Amino acid sequence: MRLYITVILFLILLAIAFIFGSQNDQMLSLNYLIAKTNISVATAVGLFTAIGFVLGLLFVLFWKLVSMVKPNKKDQALAGKKS
Repeated sequence: MRLYITVILFLILLAIAFIFGSQNDQMLSLNYLIAKTNISVATAVGLFTAIGFVLGLLFVLFWKLVSMVKPNKKDQALAGKKS
């Protein structure tokens, strides 16, 4: 149930972000380290939302992978008792 509420809340916030971005046709000037570009607010909202989602997904997947590879203290204790 908690997963469903989280997904629904995420989708609502994502929809609000895209609605906000699509209503603004103003141009933004983004300065990178070596470049400068002009993009619309809608493009910036979509771009940064996608980047944040991908970074969050990679972080969670890495965290799950590390927790699967790293043995638990219970497993170590059981292995120590058996030998």
